[in-house]
Amino acid sequence: MNIRTALAAATVVAGAYLATCGTADACTNILITKGASADGSCMVSYAADSHALFGELYYQPAAHHEKGSMLSIYEWDTGKYLGEIPQIPYTYQTVGNMNEHQLIIGETTYGGRAELFDSTGIMDYGSLIYIALQRARTAREAIEVIVDLANTYGYYSSGESFSIADKDEVWVMDLIGKGYREENGKNANKGIVWVARRVPDGYICGHANQARISTFPLDDPENCMYAPDVISFAREMGYFDGKDEEFSFCDAYNPLSFGGMRGCEARVWAAFNILCDGQFTFEDENGNIVTRDAYDYIDYAMGYDADKRFPLFVKPSRKITMKNVADVMRDHFEGTPMDMTTDIGAGGNALPYRWRPMDFEYEGKIYVNERAIATQQTGFWFVGQARGWLPDVIGGILWFGTDDAATSYLTPIYTSTSKVPECFVTGNGNMLTYSPTSAFWICNRVANACYRMYNIMAPVVREKIDAFENSQMAVIPEIDSQALDLYKKALETPKKQIRRNDEAGKTVNPYNEVRDFLTDYTVGTAQGIFDEWVALETFLLVKFIDGNVKAQNEDGSFVTNGYTDRIPGDITQPGYTDKWKEAVVRDHGDVLRQTE
Repeated sequence: MNIRTALAAATVVAGAYLATCGTADACTNILITKGASADGSCMVSYAADSHALFGELYYQPAAHHEKGSMLSIYEWDTGKYLGEIPQIPYTYQTVGNMNEHQLIIGETTYGGRAELFDSTGIMDYGSLIYIALQRARTAREAIEVIVDLANTYGYYSSGESFSIADKDEVWVMDLIGKGYREENGKNANKGIVWVARRVPDGYICGHANQARISTFPLDDPENCMYAPDVISFAREMGYFDGKDEEFSFCDAYNPLSFGGMRGCEARVWAAFNILCDGQFTFEDENGNIVTRDAYDYIDYAMGYDADKRFPLFVKPSRKITMKNVADVMRDHFEGTPMDMTTDIGAGGNALPYRWRPMDFEYEGKIYVNERAIATQQTGFWFVGQARGWLPDVIGGILWFGTDDAATSYLTPIYTSTSKVPECFVTGNGNMLTYSPTSAFWICNRVANACYRMYNIMAPVVREKIDAFENSQMAVIPEIDSQALDLYKKALETPKKQIRRNDEAGKTVNPYNEVRDFLTDYTVGTAQGIFDEWVALETFLLVKFIDGNVKAQNEDGSFVTNGYTDRIPGDITQPGYTDKWKEAVVRDHGDVLRQTE
């Protein structure tokens, strides 16, 4: 089996300016414990951001493997063949970044110290994710698998942060390779240094291309695990010379820069600010619960003061729903000093995006283009839910979407599905091949339509997104209930017994009825909203063509001129923002000013 995708992932390297922050690809993860969620689920969100990534839903059914079979490893970023490792006898089903046991794994790349890259390694970070999903049932097992694979076969990628959640626990894990030091023709430094911390129940966490685990408890294995040489190796490399209890992983292996704060930590700050309603509640170094205003940390988020780092874990001000998390993934720093809709860079229609590169130079000075959570170059994104009160065949849901989160929907994918919807199936188009049946392409068409008149068109799309996601949030409990009835019915049948399906004329396993029901719902819902988005893109073209806005009646039909239904009767031109008008007048007003 080949583990291969086209993800061109982020690599954020320390530097003085955002120009040295990396390739401008980036990812964002938000982690929600069951005690912090509204329904008791553990959640992880992930935006796989890359200018070269095609959004599709990776699917690998559970499988038995012959003794002695090998697994070929291909780098997730490039498709480069790295080597092969022994396959295990049995692997679990994976659907995107979840498996059949409700295990979820996301990531963001922070890069870290360049000298710690090992070109001889076999395991890249993408392969670690998907192989761990195939081999582990819990978050702790996944951490063990990741560490074992990287240490046994060598780690090929740069520094990574992983979000790992199961039905009960949520963990954040920072890791990085140890470089290459030849000894007897082999790499004596093969493997990784790492630390993993359990997010306290009732709290949330986040990371966005900057390692976030600083100091950590050295004697609390229930809540913190780490490599035995994570501190000694840092000493050996000259990254740290203090007391063990003062050791900070992120400061040693991913030192802060302006870019690391402004381009990366700012996104986590924004997510915390929204989910905590502007008040960060956390446990300080003395074990006291304290609350600070989010803006106490704004100078850190904006890259001005590295000493004002905000906590790794914060307690949200309310219970968090899947929809809350999804909407945070749509944030553009609105209402903050980094709001991209308010300066002249937003153009005349408040566009909350800046095309890359992430900085520009003017008269010898470097300026930044903000990098918010929602971004134009998202390949796919999701909110994974592990719902421990339900059996695995029902409990796991991957709310999955493609392209820019701000103008795309999430549709529920039950992780027991036996089929991937055509709009998400691997191979249905790619970054160089357009496919009219691909969700990635239609979501891009909608997004790119909105970019030309964002403040006028995007609210129309957002209304459609909210209506769909809210309706799915409302109907999912009923789908769960129906599936649970089928599950209970199946439990009454001996596991080895099969029941004749007279209508189909064949015998079936009764447990498959649950899976078939959820597959039908998953596929039908995904294809239904895809069809709606195809129609939406056409509607946007008709309603907003050439900068015009056609009026609509209450029933949604277009207003006509009263003589024929072929000519619109109420057309407006919304024009541009006052910020744009001010800038144009200042730049060119002498020429444009109207005279008597």
